[in-house]
Parts: sequence; C-alpha cells; structure tokens
Amino acid sequence: MRKPQLARTKGTMLSPASAEQPARASLAELARYFLWLGCTAFGGPAAHIAMMEDDVVTRRRWLTRDHFMDMLAATQLVPGPNSTEMAIHIGYVQQGLRGLLAAGACFILPAFVIVSALSVAYVAYGSLPAVGALFYGIQPVIVAIVLQAVYRLGRTALKTNALRMLALAALAGTLMAPFDPVWVIIGGGVVGLALTRLPRASNLAVLWLPIPTAIAQLGDNVQTWLPSAWLAQVPTDPALWRLAWFFLKVGATLLGSGYLLISYLQNDLVNRFGWLTPQQLVDAIAVGQMTPGPVFTTAAFVGYVVRAGASGNIANGLLGAAVCALAIFLPSFIIVALMGPLMPWLRRSAATRAFLDGVNAAVVGTIAATLWSLLATAILNRHDAVWGWPLGGTVLDLFAAGLALGAAVVLVRERAPNSTLLIGAGALLGLLGQALAGNL
Repeated sequence: MRKPQLARTKGTMLSPASAEQPARASLAELARYFLWLGCTAFGGPAAHIAMMEDDVVTRRRWLTRDHFMDMLAATQLVPGPNSTEMAIHIGYVQQGLRGLLAAGACFILPAFVIVSALSVAYVAYGSLPAVGALFYGIQPVIVAIVLQAVYRLGRTALKTNALRMLALAALAGTLMAPFDPVWVIIGGGVVGLALTRLPRASNLAVLWLPIPTAIAQLGDNVQTWLPSAWLAQVPTDPALWRLAWFFLKVGATLLGSGYLLISYLQNDLVNRFGWLTPQQLVDAIAVGQMTPGPVFTTAAFVGYVVRAGASGNIANGLLGAAVCALAIFLPSFIIVALMGPLMPWLRRSAATRAFLDGVNAAVVGTIAATLWSLLATAILNRHDAVWGWPLGGTVLDLFAAGLALGAAVVLVRERAPNSTLLIGAGALLGLLGQALAGNL
C-alpha cells in the first residue's frame, strides 16, 4: 500500500504548517486587536505596518505574507494613510464590510481620543504636556521593529536578482531624489511589468533609476498645484463645513507619505486661510508624532483648535475635532470598499502580478529609506542626548543607540517577541536615562 504524499509545489515538499489555510478572525477579535494596536502603535506608518506584519502574519496567521505584501502594494498606489488602509483591508478580508468598519474605526478611535484630550489641554494651558522624555526611549525601539519588518518583507518580496536591484534603486531614489516616494513606487511597478517581457534581461532593473527623475517635475507640480487649484478661494472664516471640505479633499487626494499632510496644512490653513498660526502648526505636527495610531488624527487637533477659538469653547472644539477626523478618514473607507472586491482578480492577473511584484520591491526599498530617517532621528544630534559621543560634525547618542541595538537583539533571539512590551520597556528605559542625565 502506498503511503500518502504531501502536496508539492514546483518540486518542493510543503510542510503541514505551510499547507494550512490562514486563520479567520471573528468580528470581536478584529475589534479587540485593532483597538489594542491603536493604543500601542507609535512611530508612524512604517512602524504600524511592521507591527501588523508581525501580529497578523507571523503570530495570528490571519494572512499569508504574500497576501499581506499585495495589500501593502495596493495601498501605496491610492490616496490616504497607508497603515490605516492596511487595517481596513485586513478587516475586509476577514469579515467583509462589517470587518472593514470595525477594524478601521477601532484603529483610529484611540488616537482620536488621545488627540482630543491633548487638544483640550493645549487650548486651556497654551502648550503641550511634556512627553519628550517618554518618547525618547520609544524611538530607538521603533527602529528595531521596522528593521525586522524590512528583513521579513524583503525575504518575501525580493525573489529574484532583478527585484533585489529594484529595491536597492528604490532605496537610493527615496533617499537622494527630490520627489515624493509615490513616484518611486509607481516606477517600481512599471519596471516589474517590463521585466516579465524581458525575463533574461534582469540587469535592466537599473534602468528604473531615471524613470522617477523624468516625472519628478510633474510630481512636484501636482503636489503644489492640486490643493490650491481644487480648493475654492474662501474668506478667513473657520466655518465647520469649510474645515470638513478641506480635510475631505486632503483624504481623497493625498498620495504618498502621511507626512505630506504637513505641506497641505502649511500651504492652505496657515499661508492661505490663516486659520492656524505657524506655532500651532508645529504643535499639531508634534501631536501627530507623539501619539499612537494614524498621523492623520492631526486633523482632529486642528479641528479642535480652530473651532474652540480663543475662548476655548470645548463643545465647539470637540465637534470640530470629530468632523475633521471623519472627513479625512472617510475617503479611505470608501477606497478600500471599492478596491477590496478587486484584489482577488488583481492577484490572479499575470500582468498585475508582475506590476505588484515591482511595487512590492520598491516598497521594501522605500521602507528601508524610512528606516534610515528614523534611525538618524533616534540616535544622531539629539538635543536631549543622554550620552553623546562626537563623530566629526555629528554627535551619536550611545544610550539611544544601545536601546536600538538591544531591541534588535531581542527581536532576533526571541521566537515571537511582543512589540508592545518592547515599546513599553523602551519608554521606561528612556525615562530613566533622561532622569539620570538631568533632562527632566
């Protein structure tokens, strides 16, 4: 009697674990997970995606890594905050429209509540609570988490030498070229599609380099022209509907990094309408940076400050915060609801598959570039350095570098490390370091 054989793919025997279908999350599980993530996801979109990859793919097995990468590639090509749209996508895959709403709302809600509370304190006292010492220790840990995600995503996305070259080109293009990374990602997709037509010419991936340069001027024009041209001239009257209309258009048109929101706020709400002062803009950016969850919840801070006014009307301010947050996130829910049903077809199409392969490679490169920026911010030329070490014209904070290295070692050695515990430990150690240095 012949023994049963395990299924094979391309001549390789599959292990039982690899043959398992992804687990299916209940609506309550989705809500609990994304509510928890919304409370703990510090560090911006790259860190959020890294935490999702660790939890959803590795620990909970709700998605395969290939599926996760395809969804990540899709979110890079449409307007809206990438990490929020990833949360919404995951909810849709697990529980349809109900999951879409639950995952997105639960991911956004904690940040909205925290930002609203900070906004009340800001208007009442004229400044933000001092949280820099706590965030000092969180930043190096975030660097280690993103580094682990780059490694894992790279192992999945960079299957050929051509795609590896493409990722390196995306890394270089994002770091050195003066245009938004969205053009790098689109260029990666174009090259990925071209490589399927020229399968033996893998070395032609280097030709990707001038593609974004050719459209850089167009990208710059779009970024500077769209907000001003699409928004009608209005008087300096911060009516609620005008704020809502502004943030609805931002959510529907902002491509690339969520940090591009800063440019929209500067160009329109500060320079054009005069609804925010330059200092209020700086403080709005700080709130988005130091709170967990989506950077786009900065809209809630702006809505509160503008609507509360000098009198500090809390009711008007909270209504403004809620309306502005709803307006900026609403397009993301609509985009994912429209795109979600198309994802299975996109994954089956050979041409789309090739395009997404190129996009995935470019995404790995752009996240790696973000990693470098995060690392520089966390350990170089800090005004609050605990243990500064001069290196030419640069000062390396050895304490912060040690936190990043320690977190990286834990992530490598532990089979399934808990990112939240690492972030909490980093915050406490950072607080201790700042206290010992006399910076508190």
